[in-house]
Amino acid sequence: MKAYLILEDGTVLKGTSIGSTREVISEIVFNTSMTGYLEVLTDPSYAGQAVVMTYPLIGNYGICYKDMESLKPWPDGYIVRELSRVASNFRSEDSIQNFLEKHDIPGICGIDTRALTKILREKGTMNGMITTNEKYNLEETIARIKEYHCKGVVKRVSCKEKRVLEGNGFKVALMDFGAKDNIAHSLQKRGCEVTIYPAFTLAEEILATKPDGIMLSNGPGDPKECVSIIQEIKKLYQSDIPIFAICLGHQLMALATGADTYKMKYGHRGGNHPVKDLETGRVYISSQNHGYVVDVENLDSTIAEPSFVNVNDGTNEGLHYLGKNIFTVQFHPEACPGPQDSNFLFDRFIKMMEVSK
Repeated sequence: MKAYLILEDGTVLKGTSIGSTREVISEIVFNTSMTGYLEVLTDPSYAGQAVVMTYPLIGNYGICYKDMESLKPWPDGYIVRELSRVASNFRSEDSIQNFLEKHDIPGICGIDTRALTKILREKGTMNGMITTNEKYNLEETIARIKEYHCKGVVKRVSCKEKRVLEGNGFKVALMDFGAKDNIAHSLQKRGCEVTIYPAFTLAEEILATKPDGIMLSNGPGDPKECVSIIQEIKKLYQSDIPIFAICLGHQLMALATGADTYKMKYGHRGGNHPVKDLETGRVYISSQNHGYVVDVENLDSTIAEPSFVNVNDGTNEGLHYLGKNIFTVQFHPEACPGPQDSNFLFDRFIKMMEVSK
């Protein structure tokens, strides 16, 4: 069946429908990872977005359910150059086509994803529609596409009830703003007992349990939309409990302490982004997924200082909070399937909890 990807600038790309055939309007973003397409599909940070995979062949190792980063896929749509006809992997349990159909996610293949990525890089992230309707009215469709805004996504992806992952070590409170499962697993592997809290949990409830450490997770959307969450993070900041924040959590902590964030032209999404540790000068290859970034130009130097920087464009990738047991990063040290260069940051968090005991 024919499918069409229509961008808000009037660009129309024709391809073949994959997954669900329903029509969807979303924000179109691209990911440069060469592997890990299932982790991308099940990353809650993609809620409210349709993902373009720049690697040309997707689905060649099938779907391995144990590799999922959450209980379901989150993107509104999926855009690929070619969908593999054969899944060659002894672990494979399903195909991407069936997976997308099962979860009612529409997609399109057979388009030039290089040309599409070039458009998004040159003009910036924009909204678009995936449709199988050949009789669309372009003018009316573009008007509808421009009206779309990604809102309320943290509430949609966060867990609804508190749950505990057993461990014999430090007690860590994990704030779930759209947490990838491997954050909790990375802590559990280090012996931690991890209590996962819904995004809108009050700080008083968390502090009353006297955790050894607090983690602020990744998540989707504009951090400035999370007004009530930022108010609770301010209270967590005032405590002396060690805090480690990733991605959206990093941005929310910055906003809670008076810093600012802004939307990037096309964001960082992929598994090949170099970040530089400003203390050691060492460069790590990182996994990233964000469209917003902390503005360090107006950072209060008495509160926090940059700890990591993106080698490609110089944007902020981490903050160290002065006089506090708090450090935050924009990238994903829990990256699964990888790269795992920065996995040591979980050990740093464990060390912080040991010292503050």
